[in-house]
Amino acid sequence: MAFFNFSLKSIKAGLNNIKEKWGISKLFSGKNKIDEAFWSELEEKLILGDVGVDYSEEIIDYLKGEAKRAKNISIEELREIFMEKLSSELEAVPGMGAAFELDVRPLVLLLIGVNGSGKTTSAGKLAFQFKNHAGKNVLLAAGDTFRAAAVEQLKIWGERTGVRVIAQEQGSDAASVAFDAWRAANNSNADLLIVDTAGRLHDKHNLMEELKKVYRVLVREAGAERVHVVLVLDAVSGQNSVMQAETFNAAVPVNSIILTKYDNSAKGGVILSIAKKLKVPVRYIGLGEGEDDLSAFDIKAFIKAIIED
Repeated sequence: MAFFNFSLKSIKAGLNNIKEKWGISKLFSGKNKIDEAFWSELEEKLILGDVGVDYSEEIIDYLKGEAKRAKNISIEELREIFMEKLSSELEAVPGMGAAFELDVRPLVLLLIGVNGSGKTTSAGKLAFQFKNHAGKNVLLAAGDTFRAAAVEQLKIWGERTGVRVIAQEQGSDAASVAFDAWRAANNSNADLLIVDTAGRLHDKHNLMEELKKVYRVLVREAGAERVHVVLVLDAVSGQNSVMQAETFNAAVPVNSIILTKYDNSAKGGVILSIAKKLKVPVRYIGLGEGEDDLSAFDIKAFIKAIIED
């Protein structure tokens, strides 16, 4: 499979504070002993870091087993085993950290998520990345017809990036916007169509039904192989993001995830939970408001940031 990888801002820029927020790296300094106090503190830090209770316990049990088998294991050796464990979990998810495939064209990226997760901004950033870094023909669709501000925001992104925006009047049927946008993308030989949608709480039945309709229309017109559902999650939401992902995935098949606001107060452990529970790849993390502030997720940099001193 061919991937287009952009020269984006390094993930390290968004992980500068992760080390301090978790404090895990300090546990693995040569001064600490591997005793019950160590295990208790490590488990606590994992849970507080948004890894989740069940998965945190699983990690601790695994590390304890490895330490017992190795007997006189050093803290440095345990750290390497820990890093290897997390890396293997993330690498086991196909597409983790990889840019979107453009093997079928126009590819349709349907961006979904709750209110305020950063869908519109992510749509604009993706349009910028593909057009300006990869030289692709991109269209944007203003599928958030509830808020006039959302349409205007997407149009501003269109002006900034030189990308055409397909929009209708406020209150229009979102599925109709998606239909028009697909026709425009197909007729103009576009490489990529990015469809923004209205934010919706995952427990609102009627809004989830509307989302299903938008998805059905796109699949009917473009074919399932062209429609890629991208769930945009606020990294600061922690374990709530996992619950959102599970609910959205029950409504429409989520293919990929973008984690926004990673430059904020996110601790990052939710990435591990998503990989473990959902097996859905995190492809990008949002590191700011600029066009280039969308970085491909880097597994090795992430693991080093939370564990290495």
